[in-house]
Amino acid sequence: MSRALLKSTGVVSAMTFISRILGFLRDMVFAQIFGAGVATDAFFVAFKIPNFMRRLFAEGAFSLAFVPVFTEYKSARDKSELNELAARVAGTLGGVLLGVTIVGELAAPALIAVFAPGFLDEPERYRLATQMLHLTFPYLLFISLTAFAGAMLNSFGRFALPAFTPVLLNVVLIGAALLVAPQFEQPIVALAWGVFVAGVVRQVEANRFEQ
Repeated sequence: MSRALLKSTGVVSAMTFISRILGFLRDMVFAQIFGAGVATDAFFVAFKIPNFMRRLFAEGAFSLAFVPVFTEYKSARDKSELNELAARVAGTLGGVLLGVTIVGELAAPALIAVFAPGFLDEPERYRLATQMLHLTFPYLLFISLTAFAGAMLNSFGRFALPAFTPVLLNVVLIGAALLVAPQFEQPIVALAWGVFVAGVVRQVEANRFEQ
């Protein structure tokens, strides 16, 4: 095994380990502060929907199709062609994701009804889940573009940042639960804002290192 492969494996493993530890800590904080109840269920549904769609846009067929093409361009084409490919794909992907996000925002009540039909019998939980989905749905846009940037970074042998970005989500959510939630009339809504902020932070960091 080459030294470069050992190094990249070690970096990804270390970042994944940190993310898992923080994820466990995040769940402990959530359980301690919010417990199990109507509000917590509403948040998890509001977060599950963009996370589910992320697998379609960021980790599904798009990645399988884009990475080999980008790698081929990197090895066989000049830099201007590589940059043009990245710009065109980023523009197209961003436009599609923006459209999906707008539709998701407009269709938030219907999405909650599809993913959690039991909420229809509990108007307060349904209303709260819909309110938080309006905040969490843009996470799909941010995290998919972050995954796009991460795929390009990986192709250049830069593995640390793509592996580190999940850590940012856990850090932001823990901070939202501990520091921001007490300021809200409905504390659980702070977590929905945390998801939104984490998406922005991850996208900004990915773009900064991509440059």
